[in-house]
Amino acid sequence: QVQLVESGGGLVQAGGSLRLSCAASGGTFSSYIMGWFRQAPGKERDVVARISVSGMTTYYADSVKGRFTISRDNAKSTVYLQMNTLKPEDTAVYYCAVINYDYWGQGTQVTVSS
Repeated sequence: QVQLVESGGGLVQAGGSLRLSCAASGGTFSSYIMGWFRQAPGKERDVVARISVSGMTTYYADSVKGRFTISRDNAKSTVYLQMNTLKPEDTAVYYCAVINYDYWGQGTQVTVSS
């Protein structure tokens, strides 16, 4: 059983930055494709970014390209999401997940004020 714990969310003004972290335990982190998702009130949960096992390949939703960066540290079993130039529409609960294994963290709230 894999456990994922997100941290780093909070309240920030538009144009600001936050760095989310997701620490994994209980599995073989270095063999998992990892992803960040978000869910805004009244909306579906959507993928924000994914990262390959090695970290060499990444994918971003169009809405965050050029502003967000996903990375991982396999030695620390942690995946990160650096979020820059935040916009009010980035407000959501952010979740990390193991892709294809349906393991999810509890989520961390990100609120961007205008």
